[in-house]
Amino acid sequence: MQRQTIQFVIIAFALLAAPASSSAASRATFNQDQVLLIDGHKLFPVGFTMPPPPDGLAPNGKPAYQELREAGATFIRTGPNRPPGWDDDAFAAEQKYQDAAARYGLHCLPWLREATSPVGLPKTERRLGEDEREALLRKIIARFKDHPGMGLWKGADEPDWGKAPLEPLLRTYQMVHELDPHHPLWIVQAPRGSVESMRRYDPAYDVTGMDVYPISYPPGTHSLLPNKQISMIGDYTREMMQVAGRKPVWMTLQIAWSGVSKPGKTLRMPTFPQERFMAYEAIINGARGLIFFGGHVPQAWSPRDAALQWNWAFWERVLRPLVQEIGDHGPLAPALVAPNASLPIRVEGAGAESIEFLARETDDALFILACKREGSVVNVKFTGLPPGAATAEVLFESPRKVQATDGAFTDWFAPFEVHVYRFARR
Repeated sequence: MQRQTIQFVIIAFALLAAPASSSAASRATFNQDQVLLIDGHKLFPVGFTMPPPPDGLAPNGKPAYQELREAGATFIRTGPNRPPGWDDDAFAAEQKYQDAAARYGLHCLPWLREATSPVGLPKTERRLGEDEREALLRKIIARFKDHPGMGLWKGADEPDWGKAPLEPLLRTYQMVHELDPHHPLWIVQAPRGSVESMRRYDPAYDVTGMDVYPISYPPGTHSLLPNKQISMIGDYTREMMQVAGRKPVWMTLQIAWSGVSKPGKTLRMPTFPQERFMAYEAIINGARGLIFFGGHVPQAWSPRDAALQWNWAFWERVLRPLVQEIGDHGPLAPALVAPNASLPIRVEGAGAESIEFLARETDDALFILACKREGSVVNVKFTGLPPGAATAEVLFESPRKVQATDGAFTDWFAPFEVHVYRFARR
């Protein structure tokens, strides 16, 4: 009896120590405010393309996905990233991604790759016929649609830039919804083309976005816009909001990319202030999710990163503190899934045109997210606050506060600076 009791206690402690996971398939939907709901829970997606290996470790010794999740991350983009695509090894690798994601509370974004369109694939890679493509798509969806680690499917990559025919993408969209009505389809565009050229793909996705990587030498080589500053993120986010209409927009931001990692290029990655500005400017201009690209690029790894197979140096220096702000464990989380506030808030004063802001109301607070584009340091006035708005905590700048009087307050902004104000409801 004593031995059985000891065994029971050991098993109980093991279960309590094990990472939480669910055996039930997830269900993803969007509400009228373009907010993602996973099993009814509102979520602002924060994810990575590509993630660490599913059995990888963080430098602190924790399982990699536990480290990401504890900071507030929620998504990983998976699927085969290189030729030969969805072969047997790729299915086995995806199974490991899905299992690890479910174990630690993350959600996968598998790229359907050659099962949807050859656009964006190496020219030497074999192109599938229509019947082959549909058979592969059915196989992928059947294998993973009921896995608790599933999040959304990723469709064609940068279809407008690659001039992808619309018909195969429409067929993919139709099949995804027929075979798996619980996981929507996500398509990412390149910073190319126009609102009109990208809009023709609107019937072929549930959520869209754009990958924009402004940090390089010379600056802004990824963009064709005249603006080569990091404020191009706001410009492109507004463009994608026009493209998407009432559909959600998730923006893909930079860790590292080919423009800074290929031979002959100068390696350059965002600093924390740059990454923070780009993330908040995307949110302020309408993004309902953020994906960070390039942690898997070996040319940007330190020797320690190479041993762990992911850019943990960038995570520690830049991404972890940012994810702790915008992830689902942080004080900003309720605002990031709230509808936009219908308040007459304005910014006044010299330099007001360089301030971008967003107001969100929750049950217990009014949040104002504001950032400053390039230019000079300015002192501006926010007006139109509701009665009762008095003292605001400036989140992530403790112990700083601002005081509102008669529905207005003033504050300073340097170029590319972000302030987040939280007015508690009385």
